[in-house]
Amino acid sequence: VQLQASGGGLVQAGGSLRLSCATSGRTVSRYAMGWLRQAPGKEREFVGVILSYGSTVYADPVKGRFTISRDNAKNTVYLQMNSLKPEDTAVYYCALGSSRYKYDYWGQGTQVTVSS
Repeated sequence: VQLQASGGGLVQAGGSLRLSCATSGRTVSRYAMGWLRQAPGKEREFVGVILSYGSTVYADPVKGRFTISRDNAKNTVYLQMNSLKPEDTAVYYCALGSSRYKYDYWGQGTQVTVSS
């Protein structure tokens, strides 16, 4: 199973980025596909998840700004990030698991840096 996260970069506050998580070896629509992030000096934190039946759950700091979607044909999950803030700066990871609380496979992470 491989998860390949991409799309990170440097953006100014208020800008947008879309992260992608291309997956092989598992069908993303059958699993919980989560996005988590880790800022320097901080623990990794939950950002959001799209569940197998399509519903999404988001952490409070990103609600209304971030959106997770899924392209079943491409077996890829996306994280659309709008109205970015400097505190969103982190390495973002996608993960595949049986629930929003348990992930078995992880992507390599992609750096998102938001300048003020």
